[in-house]
Amino acid sequence: MGEFDLIDRYFKRPVTRNVVGVGDDCALLALAPGMQLAVTSDMLVEGRHFLPDVDPFKLGHKALAVNLSDLAACGAKPLAFTLALALPQADAAWLEPFSRGLLALADAHGCELVGGDTTRGPLNICITAFGEVPAGGMLLRSGARAGDDLYVSGTLGDARLALDVLRGSASLPFELLETARARLEQPTPRVALGLALRGVATAAIDISDGLVGDLGHVLRQSKVGARVETALAAGLMAVPGALDEERQLDYVLSGGDDYELAFTAPLFQREAVQAAARAAGTAVTRIGQIEAQAGLRLLDGNGQPIERPYRSFDHFA
Repeated sequence: MGEFDLIDRYFKRPVTRNVVGVGDDCALLALAPGMQLAVTSDMLVEGRHFLPDVDPFKLGHKALAVNLSDLAACGAKPLAFTLALALPQADAAWLEPFSRGLLALADAHGCELVGGDTTRGPLNICITAFGEVPAGGMLLRSGARAGDDLYVSGTLGDARLALDVLRGSASLPFELLETARARLEQPTPRVALGLALRGVATAAIDISDGLVGDLGHVLRQSKVGARVETALAAGLMAVPGALDEERQLDYVLSGGDDYELAFTAPLFQREAVQAAARAAGTAVTRIGQIEAQAGLRLLDGNGQPIERPYRSFDHFA
C-alpha cells in the first residue's frame, strides 16, 4: 500500500469547512463573523505517550481527544484538524481501527480532517486542531483573580493509576483496572463544559501533566496563588477504594493524563458554574480558592499545610 492509497483508504473524507475542498497544498477555513481561530497541536510518541500494545482504535480516539481538550480549556468550538502520521509500515490491520477511533471522535464533535502528512518512521502521531471562539472571549490561563473559586471537572488520578498497573508498579482488581484504563486510553474531552463556561470562568487549563503542575501555569500567568483543600481533592478518583489515602492523593494531585479542566470563577458565579456543569453533563468539584499571595498551598482536612512536595510530569525531567 502506497502513501496516497493509505490516505485515500483510511483518512480521505468529504469536507464542508475547507472552502477549497481536498487536494490542494493548504486547507482554507472560513470563520463566522466575529469569531477568532484557536489553534493547538499535540504529539503522541510510542513508548513515551502510549504503550506499544495499545488498542489502535483507542489510540486514534486519544490522539484527537488530547487536542480537543486544549480547545475545551479555551472555550473553543472544534472545527477541523490535520494529521501528521509516521508509521513503521502501512499495516491495514492497524490503520483500520486507528482511523475508526480517530474519526468517530471527530464526527462526535463535528471536527473535520482537512489535511496532514504521512511518512515512514517510528510511530508518531501529531495532530493540529482548529476551533472558533468569539473575538475576545477565549478562556485564558491569565484571568484568575484573588477570591475566585477553584474547580476541577470529572475525576483525577485514574489514568496514572492504570499506567502504573500496566507497568507492574501497582495492582488492581480486573474490574477496577478496566475503569481506570478507560480513563487512560479513551479520555473524554470536556468540550461542552468549556463552551458552557465562556463568560462564567475567569481562567482555565486542561489537566494533562497533573493538577499541581498545570494549576501552577495558571497561578504564574495570573500572578496569584491558591489554596487547595486536599480533603476535597482526594475523593476525585473514580477507583479510590484500592489505595491508601496518601497514594490516592498523590495520583490525584500529580498523576497526569486526566484531560479534565481546572478553572476559576468568582463566588457570585457559583450557580452559573453548576448550571454549566449540568448543561454539559459533567460533574465539577470546588477544591479551593485563588489567593493574592503567590504560590500553591495544600491544606489537609484540619486546614494544616501539607509540606510534602508533589511534582507533575515533565517530558525532559
